[in-house]
Amino acid sequence: MDRRTFLTAAGTGAAALSLGAVTAPAAVAAPATDPRLLTTWFRDTYRSIEAMTTDFGLVTDKIDLSGPGAPVQSAQTSPTNIGCGLWSTVAAAGLGVIRESTMIRALTRTVAAVEKLERHHGFWLNWYDAHDGSVLTEWPGTGDPVRPFLSSVDNAWLVTGLRIAADAAPSLRPRIHRILATADWSYFYTPYDPADPVAGPGQLRGGVWTDTDEPTPHHYGALNTEPRMASYLGIADGSLPGDHYWHLLRTMLPEHEQEQKPGGGYVTVDGVRVWNGHYTHRGRKVVPTWGGSMFEALMVPLFVPEQQWSPRAWGVTHQRYVRGQIDHGLREAEYGYWGFSPSNVPEDGYQEYGVDALGMQVDGYASNTDRTHTTDGEPLPPPSAFTNGVVTPHASFLALPYAGREAVANLRALERDFGAYEDGLGFRDSVNVSTGRVSDFMLALDQGMIVAALAQELRPGLLQQPFRTGGFRSRVRPLLAKERFSI
Repeated sequence: MDRRTFLTAAGTGAAALSLGAVTAPAAVAAPATDPRLLTTWFRDTYRSIEAMTTDFGLVTDKIDLSGPGAPVQSAQTSPTNIGCGLWSTVAAAGLGVIRESTMIRALTRTVAAVEKLERHHGFWLNWYDAHDGSVLTEWPGTGDPVRPFLSSVDNAWLVTGLRIAADAAPSLRPRIHRILATADWSYFYTPYDPADPVAGPGQLRGGVWTDTDEPTPHHYGALNTEPRMASYLGIADGSLPGDHYWHLLRTMLPEHEQEQKPGGGYVTVDGVRVWNGHYTHRGRKVVPTWGGSMFEALMVPLFVPEQQWSPRAWGVTHQRYVRGQIDHGLREAEYGYWGFSPSNVPEDGYQEYGVDALGMQVDGYASNTDRTHTTDGEPLPPPSAFTNGVVTPHASFLALPYAGREAVANLRALERDFGAYEDGLGFRDSVNVSTGRVSDFMLALDQGMIVAALAQELRPGLLQQPFRTGGFRSRVRPLLAKERFSI
């Protein structure tokens, strides 16, 4: 199932709790490696974002590099892709890759395009034509019908990009504030009902189909997944209550079917009884994601300084999560490389990749196209069972704050051993490390994560300013300060 639609909770009991000017930090760690190398990677990756940007001003979903000429843009774009384009432009100006005047022109063009897009309830549909802004009703290339859908998580990434643009370009603030004024996160929210927590879990819906105003049957219940950005945005602007954070799941409840029987216990925080669960992977206690992928855990802290505001909880689990990914790639599957996250299938297509044991979903995201899963309490499959392993470079970039030298070494190996780097554009999206097949595509989401990760490494705080002030400081930060994972 494609994460671009939504996650479906599965297993016994899942229906009950479905998962559905820059101020830098006070302490700045030294770069993991030569800043000149990181800057080169940044410049080239930003050029791929420029290559994805249409004359209309929107970033396409991906570019195809298989032909002899210039990269070919896809027809479609999504709110997430557009958000990636916005923050990438701001990062490029902040690092001196483009002039401030160039940034203002690019942001103005994109904001003007966003103003023209069809919206419902203050939010954006999942798919538009990137070349004229029209709503997609048929999927390009296949003609399959596209049902109009509002995704809570995809809208969160566009709002993130708009907030970053408003912070970087004061002249655009009034226009962006008008755009965001009607984006009320309570539209996706089901209030908590202590008498019936199944129907009222205090969580966000995955989204709503606008042709019938029908919400998804699932909620985004897992805390350590990328939809928490929508939760943070709503808590920060006051459209969601603060206790929503405590109704999100560290693991599923111990009586529910999931990847591993969790450890932990119940605690009460702000009057909410919380199952404070954890998994154990290779002797390390960690808060799992839904599927076990890198971007679920580590895309949000590119913008919200979770590890600084919550060093004994979020800071610890992020570090251990990266170690789990490294250990899986090098020791469990013995690929010789690591970094597993949703990406292009090198032979074509799209698949969620991850470390199964680090996710709650039973038989969650595997690290290979052939989907070799692990079962808690049983011996690991032999390394020979992990055929067609797929590593995506963006996962290593997300790991820079936690295992910088190992991340850079892994990326250099992908470039050296497979030719995964495209001069002038950056890393291709993925590599089948079993066969050597390299993807023909670059995806806006994945390139956008690389841009943000490199910006944070080269100039800490560059993209974080809007998420360190206002409601993030007064409403979100106190919640993270109270967090005490059972790890």
